[in-house]
Amino acid sequence: MRDYHLELEARVRWIRECLESAGAQGIVLGLSGGKDSALVGALSKLACEDTVGLILPCRSRRSYGQDLEDAQAVACAFGLETRVVDLQPALDQLEAAARTATSPTQAALVNMAPRLRMAVLYAVAASENRLVAGTGNRSEIYLGYFTKWGDGACDFNPIADLTATEVVEFLRFLGAPASVVEKAPSAGLYDGQTDEGELGIAYREVDAFLTGGQVSAEERAIIARLHGVSEHKRRLPRMYGDPR
Repeated sequence: MRDYHLELEARVRWIRECLESAGAQGIVLGLSGGKDSALVGALSKLACEDTVGLILPCRSRRSYGQDLEDAQAVACAFGLETRVVDLQPALDQLEAAARTATSPTQAALVNMAPRLRMAVLYAVAASENRLVAGTGNRSEIYLGYFTKWGDGACDFNPIADLTATEVVEFLRFLGAPASVVEKAPSAGLYDGQTDEGELGIAYREVDAFLTGGQVSAEERAIIARLHGVSEHKRRLPRMYGDPR
């Protein structure tokens, strides 16, 4: 059982060290209304008063409804400043521009939104001397369930070692809004999308695998396949002359 009192102190101290070493004065993160960003927002605010959460709706009706409301509830619970930026007009133009160069696949189009969000986060960070906080948990990172150069990009990540299950436990310890803690995980990439539906496996099974628990042969095969095909996401780009 993790001691979340000690975890809280250690992570807050580590975030402050990240800021100090970079000479940054603040933090910015994408506040999606989901569990991971809620925890990162809470930790970041405890570490740095000047923390801003950007709410960046686009693509799905959920991002303008439930997710936006949940993001605002998280901000209220933890005292976060928020800014709402509607990215749909920019996303429409970006998709139109891409179509002049190729016939985009559905996967290519879906991944545009996370990359557009990250562009805005880094614009704010560069303009206001902030660091971009990452919000990917251990389970997502192991499976490669993130967009390369999108939500996978950041300057620091204070929850990368926590499984999805541990994120929920930490949020309960912090008293996060129940609507966030209990909602089905979703990246909000399109209407009706859920993480576990896309992955084909429940996070509880992934977390059991990662922590040495029992999983079926079928579940182990799914995890191995997802981890293998996403290996490139967890590596820096290959450079000529690099020893590999």
